[in-house]
Amino acid sequence: MTQDRLFVDCTTHGAACGVTVLHDVAFHARHDGSAQRYVVRFPPAVAPDTPRDVLLAFHGHGSDRWQFITQTRDECQATRDFADARGLLMISPDYRATTSWMGPAAEADVVQIIEETRQRIPVRRVFLCGGSMGGTACLIFAARHPDLVAGVASMNGTANLVEYANFSEAIAASYGGSRTEVPDEYRGRSAELHPERLTMPLGLTVSGRDESVPPHSVRRLAEALRARGRRVLLIDREEAGHVTAYDDARAILDFMLNHATSSTDHVAP
Repeated sequence: MTQDRLFVDCTTHGAACGVTVLHDVAFHARHDGSAQRYVVRFPPAVAPDTPRDVLLAFHGHGSDRWQFITQTRDECQATRDFADARGLLMISPDYRATTSWMGPAAEADVVQIIEETRQRIPVRRVFLCGGSMGGTACLIFAARHPDLVAGVASMNGTANLVEYANFSEAIAASYGGSRTEVPDEYRGRSAELHPERLTMPLGLTVSGRDESVPPHSVRRLAEALRARGRRVLLIDREEAGHVTAYDDARAILDFMLNHATSSTDHVAP
């Protein structure tokens, strides 16, 4: 792994004021040998050797690793402010960049990033957040690797790739075929179909007028999780479109962290 670019951001983030250090990291992907990247964002006033929680932030369709690091839209600003206020190290991966949808290659990259981060710094717990495609990615990865994830904050994602009709060409390219060609890939990446695996706390936002990523599957997932006695917060804004407001993003992020266990040893399915 090579850390080949270092940035220092001397701005104020929420209540925390100080120097925020950014590492733009290149690594050799075990999955296929390709060069991949992610950004590490160290919160101000936290010593490098301090055990800490890590927040992986997954960008949306058409974006890349810099979305949650630099954009001022509510979802991104709220995530940075949350990380600073609660002392979390942020990692924002490309996870195969603009059209990922957490396919097999992206999934393997995220597993590798978590493993190698734990080798380099003292990590307590790993949390996931993201919006749109990134909100979907959170749910996919958590359902497939519940042992690695302490909590999830998913904004405007889908929990069912079998029924999701948008971005079908990009998803097929990532998954290795269409839903009729590789149905097991789509079922295996549909969190709604595997609620028993989501044993960590989940904060979820959906919007009633969201035509890009309709809310129905996440609403059903939240109900299934509640029926199992899981720790879940669903914020459902019936009149909103494909967006999560700042206060709602902070609310689900705080819920996720406040209800997490002291380790990744979750309750039994």
